Amino acid sequence: MRILLISTYELGRQPFGLASPAAWLRDAGADVACLDLARQPLEEDALRTADAVAFYLPMHTATRLAIPVIRRARELNPAAHLCAYGLYAPMNAELLRKLGVRTIVGGEFEEALLTLVRPGPAPLVSLARQRFLTPDRSGLPGLAHYAQLVLPGGARRTVGYTEASRGCKHMCRHCPVVPVYQGNFRIVPRDIVLEDIRRQVAAGAQHITFGDPDFFNGIGHAIALVRALHREFPEVTYDATIKIEHLLQHSEHLPLLRETGCAFVISAVESVDNYVLRHILEKGHTRADFVRVAQMFRELGLVLAPTFVPFHPWMTLEGYADLLAAIADLDLVEHVSPVQLTIRLLVPAGSRLLALPEASAAVGEFDPDALCYRWPHPDPRVDKLQRELEITVARAVTAKEDRRTIFRRAWEMTHRAMDVNLDVHARRLPDVPPGRPRVTIPYLTEPWYC
Repeated sequence: MRILLISTYELGRQPFGLASPAAWLRDAGADVACLDLARQPLEEDALRTADAVAFYLPMHTATRLAIPVIRRARELNPAAHLCAYGLYAPMNAELLRKLGVRTIVGGEFEEALLTLVRPGPAPLVSLARQRFLTPDRSGLPGLAHYAQLVLPGGARRTVGYTEASRGCKHMCRHCPVVPVYQGNFRIVPRDIVLEDIRRQVAAGAQHITFGDPDFFNGIGHAIALVRALHREFPEVTYDATIKIEHLLQHSEHLPLLRETGCAFVISAVESVDNYVLRHILEKGHTRADFVRVAQMFRELGLVLAPTFVPFHPWMTLEGYADLLAAIADLDLVEHVSPVQLTIRLLVPAGSRLLALPEASAAVGEFDPDALCYRWPHPDPRVDKLQRELEITVARAVTAKEDRRTIFRRAWEMTHRAMDVNLDVHARRLPDVPPGRPRVTIPYLTEPWYC
C-alpha cells in the first residue's frame, strides 16, 4: 500500500509528525513517502499514485495551509483514502469530512493510523498508551534546510527536534492541547528519545529542540533525559518549553539545565494582568511569579524566552503599555521574539475559552475560512494598534532590524495610540541597567515559538 504523509508547516522544524508515523507504517509493511510542503514543492504525481494521503495538522497555520492541498488531492485522486491527524484534526472534523477526509485522528495518532494498512475503526481522539518506535526521517529534507540556532556573535548551529512527552497535565483555557488531551499526558520512553537524538546528531544536529507542550510535566523523565543527553553529547545544546508554574515548583533543577547545555527555556507567560492570567486563561501563575522566574534565570545565567498573547478582548492600550514596560523593566527586550508583541488571541473550534461566559460573550460567529471565532475589540484603537504593529514588525524582521530597535518602535506606536506626548508625558523606554553589559541571546531563526 502506498501512503503519502504530508506536512504543510511545523514551526520551521523537520516534521516529527511525519517521521514518527512513517516508522509505524513502514514497520507494518506500507510503502511510505513523506512530503514537507514548507520546504518542498507539491508533487502532484505522488498525490495521483497514493492509495492513502494523510495530512498532519498540529496547529492552526498548518490546517489552513492544508485545506487547498486536501482539495487538490481529492481532485487528482478521488479514490485515495484521505486522512487528517494531529491536534487540529478532531477540532475541525466537520470541515474535514466535508472535504472528503475519511479518517480523522487526534492525540496519540501513530497506532490509530495503522488502520490505513489494517482496516478497522480509528478513534477521533486516541489517548492510548502506545509502544513508541524511533522516528524514521528518511525521505525528508536534511536538517540544514530547517530553522537554525543563532548564537551570540552570529555563529549558527544545525537544529534537530524531538518529543519526550505529549499532551499536558494542565488545562489552560486558550491552549489547543487541552480539547484533545483533557489534562492527560504521555511519556515517550527515554531510549526512544535518545535514539532519535543520536540519529539526528549523526545527520548533523548540534542543538535539539524538545517540543513537549511542557518539558517538566514529567520532571523525573526530563531530568534523567538531559543528563543522559549531556553525558553522551556534551557539545550538543538544547531548548525546551516549561511553564512558569513548573519553573518555580522545580527550581532546584534549574542549575542542572544550565550545566547540561540548555541554551534557553521558552515559557508561555501570555500576560502580566493577574485577572487575565487567573480568570480568563487559567495559566497557574501570576505576574509576580513571572518576575521571580526572570530574576532567578538572570542569577543562574539561564536565558528565558517568554511568549505572550498580548491582544485579546480584555487588553487596553494602557495594559499593553504596561506589558511593554514590564518586559523592559525585567531587561527582557532582547529575549522576546518581536512577533510575540503582535499576537492576537486565537479562538479555534473546541476551545475551552468558549465555556467561560466572559469569553463566549466577547467572540462572534465561527469563521469557517479563518478556522476560528472572530472577535472585535470593544476599543477600536486596540485593534488598529495590533494591525499596525503586525505590519511594522513583519517589515522590521524582514529588514533584519535588531530586537531592541523593533521594541522601541512598538513602544512609540503604543504611546501615540494613547495620544500621549512622547516628549513630555510618556515614560522613557529604559536602556540596559547601569553596570550590566548589553548581551544578545541564542534564538531560533523560526520566530513562531508557540
